[in-house]
Amino acid sequence: MTGGDSSYSAVMARRRKIEQQATGIDYEKYEGSPITFDYEGLLAECPYEVAEVSAIQAQYKVGRTPLIELHNLTAMVRAIAAPGKGARILIKDEACNPSGSFKARRASLVVHEAQVRGFPGVIAATSGNYGAAVACLSGMAGLKAIVLQEVYDSQGFGQPELLEKGRACAAYGAEVWQLTVGPELFYIHLLLLEETGYFNASLYTPMAVAGIGTLGWEIGRECQANFGRPPDAVAVTHAGGGNVTGTARGLHKAGCDETQIIGVSVDLSGLHMASDRDFNRKSFTTGHTGFGVPFLVNPDRVDVPRNAARALRYLDRYVTVSQGEVFYMTEALAKVEGLERGPAGNTSLAGAFAIAQEMDRDQILVVQETEYTGAGKHPTAQLTFARAMGIEVRRGDPSENRPGQSIVIPERADQVSVTDIDLDDIRRSYLRIALQNLGEEPDAETVEFLSEDTKLPVEEAQRAINEIWVGSR
Repeated sequence: MTGGDSSYSAVMARRRKIEQQATGIDYEKYEGSPITFDYEGLLAECPYEVAEVSAIQAQYKVGRTPLIELHNLTAMVRAIAAPGKGARILIKDEACNPSGSFKARRASLVVHEAQVRGFPGVIAATSGNYGAAVACLSGMAGLKAIVLQEVYDSQGFGQPELLEKGRACAAYGAEVWQLTVGPELFYIHLLLLEETGYFNASLYTPMAVAGIGTLGWEIGRECQANFGRPPDAVAVTHAGGGNVTGTARGLHKAGCDETQIIGVSVDLSGLHMASDRDFNRKSFTTGHTGFGVPFLVNPDRVDVPRNAARALRYLDRYVTVSQGEVFYMTEALAKVEGLERGPAGNTSLAGAFAIAQEMDRDQILVVQETEYTGAGKHPTAQLTFARAMGIEVRRGDPSENRPGQSIVIPERADQVSVTDIDLDDIRRSYLRIALQNLGEEPDAETVEFLSEDTKLPVEEAQRAINEIWVGSR
């Protein structure tokens, strides 16, 4: 099914055609002005109500995971919080899904749609948890699966977490391609989609986002059933935006319109994810600012024509934590709650532990996911590899963390904190990027779209757009 010339330039030139054929979605019918598109129309390409998605997922043994109150961690929070402060912390134990993470939710619906649309197999380009989920669920469905991983630097070193995830993909029966860091991942992904005729199991399709919707929906319904009201806040590990988008939309469908959506990322500022040197100088392969910030300010930098995961539409707050603080909370969750879980979910847990100290005791704060751990995902393996890469690892004040140089693990619970990212700065960056290639002043349709995409009132969006437009001319 090759399109002919397989050179890099030729494949990239027909990128949009490949992407559309590999999803069965005609993205062009949703396009508006050079910036705008019909977002809700695109999402409707996944035509199921949330209860129908839940029923589809149940066929794959996905979803309906336990919502657990963390009594001991809540007690730790209250021991160091001001009088009357210290929200109840709950966690949705997504490690109970097949493949061991919430990614099974999005994979189940993606695989289902691949079957419905008549594709013979699926391809996913992913660092790992999602690849394992795609491999696991496609195996259940009897579809072939190919997983592409960016694993090695130019010296042939691979992070233990990535190697573990690759092992899991292979164990579930996928054909695994492990590549070095660089632009070839996207090129090979397109080439294989074209050659195989497989479905693009992208993280950024409407199906992938809708699959996560049941997670927010379950959290909202369970909190209302168990506590008589919605959660006051939900902490979500943020990377590419699908986790925030799907969870927020699911919460809204459960009637939790006032629940605060808090994104949490590991601070890896100063490290470039496409840098051969920097690639292995981090201990987190997802849920960090190297993905979180770029996907907020430029969400369409993905493997489909338009990204259905648009976290800036839904975030009420965005905070960062250090690598050391996540390792501390991973240890605490295991030792005081008996839950040994992996690093991605514990990113949002670290943020929640600090934020709970700001909230009242009668409030509810939900950490919306956990993931499995073991082998290369375990902190011991990650920290051993960090030392081998020349990173200093020690106990101390986590404010002394320096991405790529030192990982400082807190000595005490009261040292765990968050740093707020100014969402207005993020919004201005988004608007600046969106407007930079526009040849004429934005019309009313464009302003309305940018207002929705940044979660700004129309008047504020217009004012910010005017400032950027005048300043760029």
